[in-house]
Amino acid sequence: MNKEQKIILLVLLLQGVCCGDWNISLPEKIEALSGSCVTINCTFTINNTHDKYLTDSAAGVWLKDGTKDNNIVFNSTNSKLSFKGEITGKLKHKDCTTIFYNVTSNHNGRFQFRLEGNGPLKYVYQQKSVSINVIDSHPNPTVQMFKDQMEVKVHEEVLERSSMCLRCSAKTLCSSSPPTLTWSFTDRLHLNENSRLQLDQQNQTEIISDLNFTATNLQHGVTFICTIIYQLQQRNTTAQSYITLRVQYAPKISLFSCNRTDVTVCLCEAHGNPSPKVKWFLSGRPVSNSPNASIIEERLSSTDLRSFISLHQSLTHTDTLQCVTINTHGNTSQQIQLLHYSHETRYFLGRTGPYKALPSEARQGSSLAFGEHTVNQM
Repeated sequence: MNKEQKIILLVLLLQGVCCGDWNISLPEKIEALSGSCVTINCTFTINNTHDKYLTDSAAGVWLKDGTKDNNIVFNSTNSKLSFKGEITGKLKHKDCTTIFYNVTSNHNGRFQFRLEGNGPLKYVYQQKSVSINVIDSHPNPTVQMFKDQMEVKVHEEVLERSSMCLRCSAKTLCSSSPPTLTWSFTDRLHLNENSRLQLDQQNQTEIISDLNFTATNLQHGVTFICTIIYQLQQRNTTAQSYITLRVQYAPKISLFSCNRTDVTVCLCEAHGNPSPKVKWFLSGRPVSNSPNASIIEERLSSTDLRSFISLHQSLTHTDTLQCVTINTHGNTSQQIQLLHYSHETRYFLGRTGPYKALPSEARQGSSLAFGEHTVNQM
């Protein structure tokens, strides 16, 4: 090692000894909403030999896009500078957290902090800086979906009975009061909601709202909308994000109806995801299209199917007609005993529960058996 290299090494070592205790913690970048305010979370350390010079009279200075005196935009002891704000932290406790008010495009740039105490305590923390990016409108909130505590893609389908969490989050930015997050749904659902504030990886405060529920067919196709409201210094502003839940579930029969005159005509409506298939059974035997029977299917939606069956053959009072619906997640069925009756009788198996609609006039003494329940028509 030559003499010149030894001198360079000695200078580097001395810099390490001198400046090793001078550190600062700053976020790398901050987004600030125009017309609002911006908070810079900031803490620092100093060399122990300078602790006695750090008193309540210490000043915090922010420099923008440079470290010379003409780059000074804020000084906690001089309110005449261009940037209005205050140091909310206690410099004596090595907290330099600062808030700037009335943010404009002039706040765009890179900022460094200078500490000014008594005596020789004057130091510019050049090793780190924070970049402020001023935006004209705030970003939409972020919506995430968790299944059994694991994050999944928002467009992924989930199985019924899965433990679900829909999470909406947004930066609090800076406003006269924290923003609010609210959920709204396209259907009436009773879900558990909770909100909280926490720090993100950039040490910035964000607001989070969670919806927790167990997935059922009732949530399939439901759109969940998350709305954030920022209360700015001169106005309120809102933004929204949404997610439509896709739930895979075993089929369910929503309508089973029969009308018997010279020909017995029945229909069976089922819904499920994936869309189910419908099969017919007459007294336990499968029925397909033939001279004695015809089956027509109508696709109502991506999850709903309606199937009609017409029976042209003579039936006995013991004959039963069964509708069976199947998909990859299971099957379900309903059965009617075809007794002698001449008027239409409908059984609606709605998604909120079964109900029946009987005709105003029916042949006295005729009856319809549905499953294990028989209704006598008078």
